[in-house]
Formats: sequence, C-alpha cells, structure tokens
Amino acid sequence: MAKIISLVSYPFLPAKVGGQKGVALFNKYFSRYHELTCVTTKKNDPTAAEGYHVLNILSNSPLRYVNIFYFFTLRKIIKEKQATHLILEHPYYGWLGILLKWFCGVKLVLHSHNIEGLRWKTLHKWWWKILWLYEKYTHRSANYNFFIHDDDRKYAIENFGLKDSKCLTMTYGIEWKTTPSKDELQQAKQQLQKEFNIGEEENILLFNGAFNYSPNLDALNNIIEFINPLLQQKNFQYKIIICGRDIPESISSKIYPDIIFAGFVDDISIYFKGSDIFLNPITEGGGIKTKLVEAIGYDMNAVSTINGAIGVNPDKCNGKLLICKGSDWESFAELVIDAVSIHADTPPAYFEHFYWGYSTKRAAEFIV
Repeated sequence: MAKIISLVSYPFLPAKVGGQKGVALFNKYFSRYHELTCVTTKKNDPTAAEGYHVLNILSNSPLRYVNIFYFFTLRKIIKEKQATHLILEHPYYGWLGILLKWFCGVKLVLHSHNIEGLRWKTLHKWWWKILWLYEKYTHRSANYNFFIHDDDRKYAIENFGLKDSKCLTMTYGIEWKTTPSKDELQQAKQQLQKEFNIGEEENILLFNGAFNYSPNLDALNNIIEFINPLLQQKNFQYKIIICGRDIPESISSKIYPDIIFAGFVDDISIYFKGSDIFLNPITEGGGIKTKLVEAIGYDMNAVSTINGAIGVNPDKCNGKLLICKGSDWESFAELVIDAVSIHADTPPAYFEHFYWGYSTKRAAEFIV
C-alpha cells in the first residue's frame, strides 16, 4: 500500500456540486487501496471526508497559488507521513508539485479534470494559451497523468507529448453498481407528481446544475428561449423541472409554460429517479458533465448536445443517450420526443466504466 498526499487547492468539503463531488468521491474510494492524506484549504470541513485524513491548512487567499512557503509545509508533511506519491488535483499547483518531486523524491500524479487551457479558451479568456503551456509542462513533469475522459487523454498524448503508458482515463463516477429498481423509480416519480401537481400523462424532463457557472446558465437559457417554445408547438405533454443553486431571480421570478423552478434541493437523487428524460443543452465549457453521468446511471434517457456528452460514450448507454449536433434546437426537441419511446435499461458496461469502486481500483494499481 502506497502512502499518498493529495493536494487540493480549493473548497470541496462538504461536496455539493459535481466538481467537488469528483474530488471527494475519488478520495473516498481511492483511499480503500492506498493510505491517503489530503492537504487543502481552511474552508474545507475535515469531518466531511470519508476514509481519509484531511489537513485543512492552506490559506483561502488567492495568493496561496504563489506562496513559496508552502514548499516547506508540504515537504514536512511528506517526511512525517513517509509519503511515496503526491497527487495534484488540477495543474494550478504544478510548480509546487514539481519542486516536491525533485527535492522529496515522491512520484508526481496529476489528476486532470479538463484540459484547463482549452476550457478557458472556450470561455474567451485571453490568457488561455499561457495556462495551456504551463499545463503542458506540468503534465510532462508528472510520473503519471489521470484524465477525466478518453478524448482528453488522447489530446494530451498528442499535443503535450506524453507517453501513453503514463496516462490513464480516470472518469467522474457514480456510487452505485446497478440501476434502481422499477418500484423505486416509480415511487420517486409519484413523489414528484404529487409535489408539483404533474399529471400522470405528462413526461417529466429534468435539468440541473450550479447556475453561477456560465455554461450551465447558458444551457438554462437555451431551454427557456428555444427548446421549451419548440416543445410547446408539438403534441407533447410534459413538465420541465429545473434544479440547482443560484438561478437568477430575473429568470426564476417569471412564469414560463410547463417549466418548474425547484431551485436547490436536498436530495437530487429523487429528481433523477423520478424524471423520464434528462436535458443537457450545454454548448461550451470543458470536461465531462457529471450530471449526465448520474442521470444515465439512474436509468434515465438523455438528450444532449455534442459538447454536453463529452466523456460519455453512447455505445455504453444501450441507446439511452441521444445526441444533437451543434445548436440545432429543432432537432433537439424532436430527440426529446423520440426519447420517450426508449425503454432499454442502462447496461452493466456503463457501470463497469463509471462506478467509483472499479475506476479507482484501476487507478490505484496503475501508479505502483
């Protein structure tokens, strides 16, 4: 069993949104195979960690990313824990990880959640190429590289000059190995029908996300401005439920036909289990869309743009994922109607790829 230090430079405990869950759940399941200590910022709650130790000692200040004194802090922890590996979540602390690799003899693992330079490029940041070059150097300096999906892994091998033998796809995952029972799904649907006064003949469509993130807010606007008006024109009975924090009041205070704003909910699993179709009209932003992974894991059918489906191979979904090219919202609306007639179940191959217990075992074996 290796001794691992994980360096997470931002708040993620307690985990509430997809990116935070991605780190917390990776650590939870990965720590079943190796001893893991997570060094992170003061805003994190150590009691929310499951299966691993948390040292929330880093400053919350943006200047933490250039604090050279953290080299000495981490060097001390590495020696005390007799750590063999250092995992960086994202490349932003690349300079620190590289110094610790050189002076402490640890193996450096970079856990990438996106090609960050390209993600910021899609968000129209002028400095994206500077970050891309820094990201490239950090990946090339690492002993092992984890990527969130195969396309990122292939991109990095080709454009960063990485060795395939040092790269692994370590996808965002789910915590269940099989789909919920039909009774469980039906009970959840009845709960939503009762709570929101939805008729039995109406299909329940779902979209959720954190709306302080511009790609999610843009997707919500796509639903309101294009997809819902198109569905209104068709002989189709439905309600769209929107879940998530930070829905702008300028949107949530208005009334749109057949749209329900549920806002932030304590248990999103009820909405995944009780809805029929997941809408994913994301047109920008990088990385795998965690909500889509969860939706199909709950046996939902899904309609997505190409960008929204990055990292989710339709071949593993048994026909449950329909993909619309570009921003053709007319086609998107037609696919929503087509999705109603899909009665297949999410197959075992999907869980073999996305279940955290399987994917972290592969990662744990890969780095030793």
